[in-house]
Amino acid sequence: MKLSNSFLNYSFFALFLFLISCSEKPKTESETTDIVISKAEYQEKLYGFWLAQCIANWTGLVTEMDKVGNIGQIKTGDFYTRNDWGTPDQPSIWAEGIPSDLSPTIDFVFEDEDEIWGSDDDTDIEYIYQFLLNQHQTSFLTGEQIREGWLNHIKKEEENYLWVSNQTAFDLMQDGVVPPQTSDPTLNEHFEMIDAQLTTEIFGLFAPGRPEIALKMAALPIQTTARENAQWISEFYVAMHALAATSNPDLSMKERVFAVADESKTVLPEDSYSSKMYDYVLAKYESGIPWEQARDSVYFRYQVNQLDGYDLTSQNLPCNGCFAAGINFAASLVSLFYGEGDLLETIKIGTLAGWDSDNPTATWGGMLGFMLGKEGVENAFRRKFSNRYNIHRTRINFPNNGIDSFENMAKVGLGITERVILNEMNGKVDSVKNEWIIPIR
Repeated sequence: MKLSNSFLNYSFFALFLFLISCSEKPKTESETTDIVISKAEYQEKLYGFWLAQCIANWTGLVTEMDKVGNIGQIKTGDFYTRNDWGTPDQPSIWAEGIPSDLSPTIDFVFEDEDEIWGSDDDTDIEYIYQFLLNQHQTSFLTGEQIREGWLNHIKKEEENYLWVSNQTAFDLMQDGVVPPQTSDPTLNEHFEMIDAQLTTEIFGLFAPGRPEIALKMAALPIQTTARENAQWISEFYVAMHALAATSNPDLSMKERVFAVADESKTVLPEDSYSSKMYDYVLAKYESGIPWEQARDSVYFRYQVNQLDGYDLTSQNLPCNGCFAAGINFAASLVSLFYGEGDLLETIKIGTLAGWDSDNPTATWGGMLGFMLGKEGVENAFRRKFSNRYNIHRTRINFPNNGIDSFENMAKVGLGITERVILNEMNGKVDSVKNEWIIPIR
């Protein structure tokens, strides 16, 4: 049989590569298979996660639902621009003409060292999940453990700080339904809302550098409230946090953020509107137009023209789906890309971008705060902050009347992360150096 020239060329090339590889000096196991993480530094980063997430959450709350577009019965006029930072806050769609009581102007919201951060729906269920993982000494919560945790720590009567999909899932739990059935579209009509984004990013930090393990841990918590695009978007955020945990510190924050986002994008199905949103917003950023113009184009593309399969406007939802995972995902990408890894700038853009503005700000504030660590967050704002957190502002039945500290919350998170590293990642602890040694995937 006569062999083709291309086959012969390929064979010689393969042999050449084989010989080259055989002649290379063998690398030691530690050079090729290990990631080494300082436990002390990781604990400080987990502190930074909670601190910056609270700063970003409360700052974003100032403008939450101030600007949702001009479709349907609710019209809120022109969106905010960078020139609105520091100017008087405008009322939200439910405030009956009254501006936010958090800040008279659109500005950062802080708690001083003698004050206490209040929990909110962007941090409190993440707190519950961390508490449950520690309580049950597990890496994977069951549906029954999630249901029991929600029923034990969330008020059944208003004000219980639950909305749309979270509230529906909670109602179903009270009727005996167990996750993941609580997000079944036939039972929960709000499965496309933003809720799972608020509650699950932290799972990424429990599996540093291993998004596939983080996604397994987060699968049931995500499907407690989300399916389809809302689920995939939440998985994107979880992957971002897992990869951020081991991103190259020798790179700039901008380079690290974009590398992590690029790899995390692979969790979005290519034909999904969430994947197309990512590509669209990134293209707008790369075109060099201002972030305001990119945000406006997102509004027209997805809410006015309903392109890429995003058809929520046609569903005639309240406030035109202002709570939807999709439109808020697109807005969050505007703040992520244009923020370029700068914590303050990312929070500012997210606060001014519109819709459910406290959610994207909390997401990226937490991730960037983790990457910077406690000291890095304080240096970024050039000030100190309160280290105390009151989970009982929104939730119930926790120790110490609900008052916790970021130091303790980071310590609990560190213990969970170590269990995941040892049990799920085949990692080891160097007790002399106080380090984790984690095999690379």
